[in-house]
Amino acid sequence: MKKLNQEIVKKVKRPIKVMQFGEGNFLRAFVDWILQTTNEQGFTNTNVAVVQPLEVGRVKELSEQDGLYTLYLEGLENSEAVSKKSVISVLDDFINPYENFDQYLEYAKSEDLRFIISNTTEAGIVLDPADTDLTKCPNSFPGKLLALLHKRYLHFIGDYEKGLIIVPCELIDHNGDELKKVLSELAAVNNLEAGFIDWLVGANVFCNTLVDRIVPGYPRNEIEKITKELGYIDHSIIKGEVFHLWVIGSEVSIEKEFPVNLGGLNVLFVKDITPYKERKVRILNGAHTALVPVAYLYGIDTVREAVEDELIGNFVEKMIFDEIIPTLDLSQEECVKFAKDVLERFRNPFIRHELLSISLNATTKYKTRDLPSVLTYIERKGVLPKKLLFSLASQLVFFRGERAGTTITLQDNKEFLELYKKLWSQYDGSYESVRLITSTYLGLKDHWGVDLNSIEGLSDYVTQAVERILKTGMKEAIKEVML
Repeated sequence: MKKLNQEIVKKVKRPIKVMQFGEGNFLRAFVDWILQTTNEQGFTNTNVAVVQPLEVGRVKELSEQDGLYTLYLEGLENSEAVSKKSVISVLDDFINPYENFDQYLEYAKSEDLRFIISNTTEAGIVLDPADTDLTKCPNSFPGKLLALLHKRYLHFIGDYEKGLIIVPCELIDHNGDELKKVLSELAAVNNLEAGFIDWLVGANVFCNTLVDRIVPGYPRNEIEKITKELGYIDHSIIKGEVFHLWVIGSEVSIEKEFPVNLGGLNVLFVKDITPYKERKVRILNGAHTALVPVAYLYGIDTVREAVEDELIGNFVEKMIFDEIIPTLDLSQEECVKFAKDVLERFRNPFIRHELLSISLNATTKYKTRDLPSVLTYIERKGVLPKKLLFSLASQLVFFRGERAGTTITLQDNKEFLELYKKLWSQYDGSYESVRLITSTYLGLKDHWGVDLNSIEGLSDYVTQAVERILKTGMKEAIKEVML
C-alpha cells in the first residue's frame, strides 16, 4: 500500500504568505484546516511554510508525505453524530532551522510572507537570555522569530510596510502582548539597534488570541481499520472535534488581509478577547470542573454519561444557564449559543472524556474557573448560587477519597492532598466535625483570595450540603438542590 503523497492527492501551488511555528496536532487540525477551508472557498490564497520549533520534531516526516495528511472531524451537529474526512494540503515547505538555518532566514526576504502563526506550548513564549547569537539557530521560539524579524528589517532597510502580522496560539493570557514583550527584551539583550526595536513594535502587529478545539490526535487504536478504509498509509492522520472557535484580538484591523472568518467559520475579529476568554473559562471549563465531583460521586465516570443522565444533565444545564451566564458581560444571545455548543460537545459520542482526568488539580481549577462566577452571582443577585456551591461541597467530599467504599485515585498538588487528609482525619460522623472541616476549607484565604465564611449564608449552605452527601449519598443529596 502506498504512502499518502501528491500521486494520490494533487496539491494546488499557492504563494506562501504564512509561516507556522509548530507542526503538532493542534495547529494542523485547527489553523491549517481553517486555511484549507478559506482557500477552497476563494477567500484566501496561501500555503504554509512550517517551522520545527524544537530539535526533535516531525517536519521531515511531513515532507515525506508532501505535507499531505488526513483530518477527521467528529462530533455532534444539531444533535446528529457526524464524521467528516478531508485531506489537508496547505503545508508546502518544511523547515528544520537546526539543520538549515539559512533556508529559514531566506523567508525574511520574502515579499509574499505576511503572517506568523505559532503554537510552541505554554512554555514556548519565554525569554532565553542565552539566545545571544542570531547568526545560528537560537534555542527559543522568540529567539528564532527575532532572528527572522531582524534579518527582514535589514533586508528591507527598515520599511514599515514589510512588518508582519503575528498570531500566536499558545495557551497563555495575552499571548500576543507577551510575545511582543519577550521579543523586545531579547532584542535589548542582544544590543540590537534602536531603529530595529522601533520597527519591531511599530511595524508588526501582535494579536492576542483564544483558540478552542479538542484534538485527540493520532488514532493509534483505530489505525489499521482507518488505513484499510483510506487505501493509503498516512502517518500523520489527526482526529479532532467538529467544534472550533478562534478569537483574534487586535487594535489594528486585519480582517481584510486575513479573512478567515468567512465561509461559515467560527472565527471572530475583536479588539479585546477578554470577555470571550471569560466566557470560555466560566462556561466550558467551569462547567467541567463543577460537574466532576457531583457526577463522579453519583456513580458516573465520563462527561458524556453525565450530561446524558436525566438528573445530572439537568443539574449541569441549570447551573450554566441560571448561575454562570448571568455573571458574564457578553450578550445573552452569544452566551446561550456558546453554552448550547458546549453541552453538545460534552455529548460527543466520539470522545471518551474521563471525569477523573478532569479532576487533576481541581482545587485550583475551582478557584480560577468557578469561584469568579460564585462571587459575581452573589454581587449581582444578592443570593447564593446553590448549584455552584453544591459542587464546591461535592469537591470537598470527593477529596475524602472514597466512592461507594472504593478508594478514589486523587490527583492534586501535594500540599492540597495533605490538607484534605488532615481535614478528613477530624471527621467523626458528627455534624460539628463537618462544620469544622467545611469552615476550615472555606477559610483558606491564601488560596481563595477571600474568607468564604464571611459571605452571609455560604458556610451554612456548604456545610449542610456536605452533611447531606455524607449521610444520604449523592443520589439523594442532589435532589434537594434541584427543587
